[in-house]
Amino acid sequence: MTEEKYKIVVFGAFGAGKSTLIQTLDPQAKHIEADCAGGTTTIALDYGRVQIGDKRIYLYGTPGQERFEFARGIIGRGMDGAILLVDATSPVDEFVSHLHDAISAEKIPFVVFVNKCDTVGAQPGAVRERFAGAAVKDVSSRDKKAARDALGAFIGTLRPHGPGA
Repeated sequence: MTEEKYKIVVFGAFGAGKSTLIQTLDPQAKHIEADCAGGTTTIALDYGRVQIGDKRIYLYGTPGQERFEFARGIIGRGMDGAILLVDATSPVDEFVSHLHDAISAEKIPFVVFVNKCDTVGAQPGAVRERFAGAAVKDVSSRDKKAARDALGAFIGTLRPHGPGA
């Protein structure tokens, strides 16, 4: 049996939980960050690998600030699918809407992961309503099993990439 390979890119706003998601799925993940007013922020990318059955998944996390549009474009080249990670404690703003529209315009298979649903003030229903028509899953970036299950379900909807595909 041939191993299937997938490049999945994680998009989202600053503080949505992209780095946490990738590090939860792969504790050996690489992260390039810098200090900022809110703590630290991704300035290049996150990179992790996950094996689910015969599927090898390469995860790339993108920076969540508008000024890194060029980096998102580079990181996204050749992706098999995308995850739009949305923070349920923040309203869906123009930037998150832009990310959604850009992914949709490229005709890339994607899923919306709604993060921080169990946090005070979270409004996951508003996120689900905003992205009605898209595949949407409530996922905690800190819960390895839930994140892995959601990723596996998404991968199951994609066509494989790599040798033998």
